Amino acid sequence: MKRFLNIFAASLLASVAISCTKDGFYMPDASYDASYDESLSGEPEVPAGGDKFDEIKENDFIKTADQNVSTFSIDADGASYAYMRKCLRMGVKPSPNAVRIEEYLNYFTFDYPDPAGDHTVAINGEVGVCPWNPEHKLIRLGIKGRSIPANQMPAANYVFLIDVSGSMNQEDKLPLLKEGLMTLTDRLNPSDRVSIVTYSGTVKLLLESTLVSDAAVIKQAIRKLGASGSTAGGEALRMAYEEALANYIEGGNNRVIMGTDGDFNVGVTSTDALVEMVQDYASKGIYITVCGFGTGNLNDSMMEQISNKGNGTYEYIDSEDELSKVFVNERSRFQAVANDSKVQVTFDKEKVDSYRLIGYENRVMANEDFEDDTKDAGEIGAGQTITALYEIVPTESFNGEGPLAVFDFRYKKMLGEESIPLTLDINPADALDATPTELRFAAGVAAYGMVLRDSKYKGSATLDMAYELVGERLSSDNFGYRAQLQELILMAKELQ
Repeated sequence: MKRFLNIFAASLLASVAISCTKDGFYMPDASYDASYDESLSGEPEVPAGGDKFDEIKENDFIKTADQNVSTFSIDADGASYAYMRKCLRMGVKPSPNAVRIEEYLNYFTFDYPDPAGDHTVAINGEVGVCPWNPEHKLIRLGIKGRSIPANQMPAANYVFLIDVSGSMNQEDKLPLLKEGLMTLTDRLNPSDRVSIVTYSGTVKLLLESTLVSDAAVIKQAIRKLGASGSTAGGEALRMAYEEALANYIEGGNNRVIMGTDGDFNVGVTSTDALVEMVQDYASKGIYITVCGFGTGNLNDSMMEQISNKGNGTYEYIDSEDELSKVFVNERSRFQAVANDSKVQVTFDKEKVDSYRLIGYENRVMANEDFEDDTKDAGEIGAGQTITALYEIVPTESFNGEGPLAVFDFRYKKMLGEESIPLTLDINPADALDATPTELRFAAGVAAYGMVLRDSKYKGSATLDMAYELVGERLSSDNFGYRAQLQELILMAKELQ
């Protein structure tokens, strides 16, 4: 069923009126339990101060004479990008603290080479001129997880953890989530298993672990869901993890898939307490995917921290197209092929005067943690690409020859194993224009993010520059996501 969203500006001050057609968007079938619902409140809310984001303090330039080694954990999330799109379509710009440039980069799949041999990860890199500061260079680091065909995916043990509290009672929240979970169920293997835990004022194991061969039973349970009450999310999270443990599949994909706007207000509500909980279950082999919905009371801060510490990923679902991206086109990313993935870059002091990591502010690690296998880091899904950028200031003696830096990477095929090292020399190109791969597109994405943030490091970056850079690498665009970015840049320019 199709839902249509008409968005228009109500005044020159960009106040927005939004109309969502209800015909055909959400129509419960005969099995729907009306007593378990209240009327949908209807229109999505314009992003407001109720959405909670952690403050982002941008990484500064660091002199190599003071410290020439940089270490960080990878970030495989895409929520920040989708939230930006939601804001622009509603006629407002996202808060600067909602703009995580690493998530803008990693929203996209880059054209990187696949792993070779026994490795489940491959790394690559390149150097070119920095477009917003031509006297500087830009280093792109690329990582690609091994692809796994759908018929070779490990058995899945999923627990759908569904927020049915009153704050989910809007068109762009619970109905959208239900549609996504039913879509995912249709694409799982018959031998996979699904449980459903719901929470509002109370917590309920709505469906015990059920084989996907009984998909009709699973989908009927999803259809009956309605929203009302407060939000006892902490207790529900624990129940979902315990359900995942009770049906644990050795060597399988044991994962909680949580859908919520993040508004926990009953029981365990402290982010620190929730983080401690997810860390405990992550150590037992249970992963988590957190899907955020809606605006107005989105607790982005809590959801990102839960996913970071729970061996998980954080997505934001703003539309049916995003449902397809997360639950269909990129469903293989639910299967981790690299765990505790860390990057360490060692810059040549003779060639690099200073450097700045663009984004990844909350993923920076101590250099000594790189070889410490007890330190938690990020996971990479099957077929997923990860991208990072460094802006560097060359030394006066740099002549354009020889490696500027060494790119070291560590990952574990399975949690609890010893990490596997990879290494690569990063050699410069003569100019950005001479680089035929993915650096130009990555530069365009970063420029766009810095302009949205009004970054003090944006240099001469403009939305026009971002539009041009992105447009030059549309060949690797199987689903049209890169072309859509150009459209979003134009929308941001109109708001500007």
